[in-house]
Amino acid sequence: MKSLLILRHAKSSWDSAYLADHERPLNERGKADAPRIGRLLQSEELVPDLIISSSAARALATAKLVAGNCDYENEIVVTRDFYHADPEIYLEVLATLDDRYQRVMVVGHNPGMEELVEELTGEFVRMATAALAHVALHVDRWQDVAPEATVELKAQLKATWLPKEL
Repeated sequence: MKSLLILRHAKSSWDSAYLADHERPLNERGKADAPRIGRLLQSEELVPDLIISSSAARALATAKLVAGNCDYENEIVVTRDFYHADPEIYLEVLATLDDRYQRVMVVGHNPGMEELVEELTGEFVRMATAALAHVALHVDRWQDVAPEATVELKAQLKATWLPKEL
C-alpha cells in the first residue's frame, strides 16, 4: 500500500502587485502555518519519503518549511507541471515514481488539490491554504495510479488537517 499526502500551499501574499502569480511569496500567516504542518507530520509519524512541489514560490516555500519541521531528509523535487495542475497531472507524475517510495507528499494549488482528493477518494474536502489530506492508496506500485492504468485504483481518505486546528 502507498500513502499520499496532499498539501495545498500556505497563505500567500498579495502585497506586491508587480509580481507574477507564480512568484508570489508566503505572507506571515503562511510562514507560521507551514511549520505547524511539518510538526504534525512528525508527531503523526507521517514524514514523507519524497516531497514533490509546484515550482511556484508560495508552494516551494511551503514545502521547504514543512520539510524543515518534520526531519525530512531528502531533496524536494520541484516541477512546474504542478502549477495549477489538474488531478491527471499529479497522477501522471506519481505513476513515474520508484516504488521504493512508500509515502509521498505533493504540494500544489487549488482547485487541483480538492479535485485530486475527490477523484481518488470520492469525497469532497475543502482544501484551505496549508490544508493537508492523507490518502491511503491500495496499490503496491506507483504506476498503478496512472490515469490509464488497468488496475482499479482504490483509495481511502485517512485524515485531513487544517493549521488553525493544530
